[in-house]
Amino acid sequence: MKLLAIETSCDETAASVLHDGRTVLSSIVSSQIAAHAAHGGVVPELAARMHLENIAAVVDAALQPLPGGWDDIDAVAVTRGP
Repeated sequence: MKLLAIETSCDETAASVLHDGRTVLSSIVSSQIAAHAAHGGVVPELAARMHLENIAAVVDAALQPLPGGWDDIDAVAVTRGP
């Protein structure tokens, strides 16, 4: 079973693909640290906007190791809230 896990609860947009819940096939992280540094901390509205800008590319990169891409994914897990 291959699981696509997506994390967007704070200031990083991340996606990983796991095989059988144990083997990490990919782990992609797009950090927003530099964008928030000027504000002295995480700005939720900015973080949300940046997640929208980054999520497609992050997920696409996480799927790269899979020959069938989305067709190889059996389940998707996402964060729900911060």
